Amino acid sequence: MKTFQKKRTFWTSLFLVLKGIAMGAANKVPGVSGGIVALVGGFYEELILSFQHLNFVALKLLIRGRFKSFWNYTNATFLCLLFGGVLFSFFSVSLFLDYALKQNETVVLGAFLGMIIASLYLVIQEVPQWNFKLLIFLIFGFLVGLSISLAKPISENDNLIFVFFCGIISVSGMTIPGLSGSFLLLILGNYQLLLVDAVNALFKVLSSTVLFNFQILEDPITVRLLIIVMIFALGSLCGLILFSNLIKWVLEKYPNYTLVSIIGFIIGTVRLVYPWKKKEFAYDLEGNILTNSIGTPELSSYDYYLPKLNELNTYGVILAFLLGAALLFLLDYYDKRRTS
Repeated sequence: MKTFQKKRTFWTSLFLVLKGIAMGAANKVPGVSGGIVALVGGFYEELILSFQHLNFVALKLLIRGRFKSFWNYTNATFLCLLFGGVLFSFFSVSLFLDYALKQNETVVLGAFLGMIIASLYLVIQEVPQWNFKLLIFLIFGFLVGLSISLAKPISENDNLIFVFFCGIISVSGMTIPGLSGSFLLLILGNYQLLLVDAVNALFKVLSSTVLFNFQILEDPITVRLLIIVMIFALGSLCGLILFSNLIKWVLEKYPNYTLVSIIGFIIGTVRLVYPWKKKEFAYDLEGNILTNSIGTPELSSYDYYLPKLNELNTYGVILAFLLGAALLFLLDYYDKRRTS
């Protein structure tokens, strides 16, 4: 595992914030994993090790007032820069992404598909030498990823215990490349509640608080959503600590097997960002579309189809795919030049 970087220049700090923005945007799109951004961006191991240091040792340092030691031990500079970018993304880039997905989902998914295919190529280059055992783990990872991608969404549930569980599960997208935390929330039925409604409510409260307007806190729905955000954040923190320790142990003990399992997993879940598909909604016995508690139609499955070459949008998707792949290769090129 990599050791913590002691000093960061202005440019390395800026690029880390930009990587955080990219990770935040990736985590928002069902089917796209923020962990892939970390893996290709060259900070995956430092991210896992930093999460792993959020433990009882860090808590003791904090309680005893040894703030400098706590800051250095947890690699807080790295985490603050990275998650500063993630938070900025959630309140800016993610809003644009939501708008873009509503306007032309196929083009956006085409760009993400290009990024994922490019990242697959780059990750495969990290495997030193292939053998039969590695192929077995590749197939195993593929089957696990495929089974998750075939799962059907369930109904929305705002029970706080379930929300805490969703927090633990959703954060896996940051620690396990290829596993989309937002897609898991979609399967669990709480994507709209936790990544849209709750985030929007938090943004409104923060905006109103800055203007010293506290009337919004009198709205019971807003208060409920704030409680949900806090429970979700607590679950996410617990998930980060849990998964980071598990991934750290697995990476140290079985690095190659873990890497090829991740590759297989990414291949198994890549169908989630296939651009040419139509949403199939759930219907009741009377033929009406089922909706959740906030009126959003419940997704049943996807109807996949081949691209139509006589449509202009098809070439827009292909162009977005090429641009997405090119962006990943450029970032990888820059990162290798910088480290060398």
